[in-house]
Amino acid sequence: MSEPTPDIPPATTTGDAPATGREVRLSTKLIVLTAFFVMAAEILVFVPSIAHFRLARLMEMTQRAELVALSLENTPDVGRALQDRLLAQLDARAIAVRAGDVRRLVAMTEQPIRIDATADLGASEPFSPIADVLAMLAAGDGRTLRLVGAPRDDGSTVDLVLSETPIRDATLRYAGRLLATSAAVLMVAAVLIFLGLRRLFLEPLDRLSRAMAEFAADPENPARIIRPSGRLDEMGAAEVRLAELQKELAGSLAQKKHLADLGVAVSKINHDLRNMLASAQLITDRLSAIPDGTVQRFVPKLVATLDRAIGYSRAVLDYGRTGEAPPERRLIALRRLVEDVGDMLGRRETIEGCRLDGDIDFEIDVAANLEIDADPDQLFRVLLNLVRNATQAFEADTDPALVRRIAVRAARSGAVVTIRVVDTGPGVPDKARENLFRPFQGGFRRGGTGLGLAICAELVRAHGGSIELVDRGPGACFEVIIPDRVIDIASLDRRRTSRA
Repeated sequence: MSEPTPDIPPATTTGDAPATGREVRLSTKLIVLTAFFVMAAEILVFVPSIAHFRLARLMEMTQRAELVALSLENTPDVGRALQDRLLAQLDARAIAVRAGDVRRLVAMTEQPIRIDATADLGASEPFSPIADVLAMLAAGDGRTLRLVGAPRDDGSTVDLVLSETPIRDATLRYAGRLLATSAAVLMVAAVLIFLGLRRLFLEPLDRLSRAMAEFAADPENPARIIRPSGRLDEMGAAEVRLAELQKELAGSLAQKKHLADLGVAVSKINHDLRNMLASAQLITDRLSAIPDGTVQRFVPKLVATLDRAIGYSRAVLDYGRTGEAPPERRLIALRRLVEDVGDMLGRRETIEGCRLDGDIDFEIDVAANLEIDADPDQLFRVLLNLVRNATQAFEADTDPALVRRIAVRAARSGAVVTIRVVDTGPGVPDKARENLFRPFQGGFRRGGTGLGLAICAELVRAHGGSIELVDRGPGACFEVIIPDRVIDIASLDRRRTSRA
């Protein structure tokens, strides 16, 4: 795992959230959780182990009783002293052998026998040994157990009555040894599991947390961007994604800072620049009155240059504002708005039809009764930018055989109005399509700022609509989709009820 950048102040390198007195570190939670699961697994092994130990002792007792029964099988009468020694060796009260319906008593004490529990080794259920050992541990000392052994090859079984206390004591001793061993195994397993999980998860998470904190402290410093460790698992993929996100965010912040600095600089010089441009326009007006051919030939170019400089300054200032005002939507006669846009660009009626400055055909294919729900000023700015861009696309066309036409078409489909601005110009280059609606990046015309389309996209999105460049033949076709406002029925009913 790579080390953090040396120039990072250590105060920011913390793996967990700031402690508030009640928060628990993730490593502590992992230790507790690991110990809990290992202990649960140990319990699942511990109880069956002591149950198996008790069952083995019981089987041992039946085997010893079988040996006693076999040794005395041909003895017709067993003396009292011999019975007492045999029973004392087995800690038993009675020993009998059953073959079918015949039961033969091998040895038995003289005192009365009281049976507290029965264990049948020949009819044991899967979980009965666990239940029996728990019942034995809970019952305490002094319990008398009747033990029925498993059937032998000849079909006979050994039946004996014995004290359960020696078996219980032996089981408790075994449980103590097993518990001590399990505790040691538990500690070793918990430590190993914790170290493994820490290596796999906690350390990468801690590194990601430090990287995010360090980057948040100084996002413009490229040294704060995390360096992926090269892991091939999900943590490595998360580091790569975080590095990509930080790089993109750092670039965006740098660009926004650049734009902010540019806005401040332009706002400071805007007043003086406006005065100088106004003075230049006055001088241009006076020059236009001089009846000199050379002057008359260069004055229009000078006027166009000044207008372009004023427009550029205004566009930068407009985009440098904190944001556009929310749209004040009204019902607008769309054809009239498009005609106003044409008037702003020098629309005039001729014998051949409607034309704009620069001898460009201007077609308006919008129904007279088509209404659109939008902010009139903002929609005017959108259409003006699109049509102006289309007119500027023809500036390099000097061949009179080229068709120079701009068409604005619109149609309504349900609650959505689609507007298309189509031209027969050279179109949009492929390399400009990717950043078409980004400020200062989407310009595809020499001398352009790339702000016009960015402003259009911002205004259209504020209406809940969309704008895109679509391929519909030669030239460029920009499609603007504006949906009607969504009416809040519940709010409208409340207003009607309050008025009633």
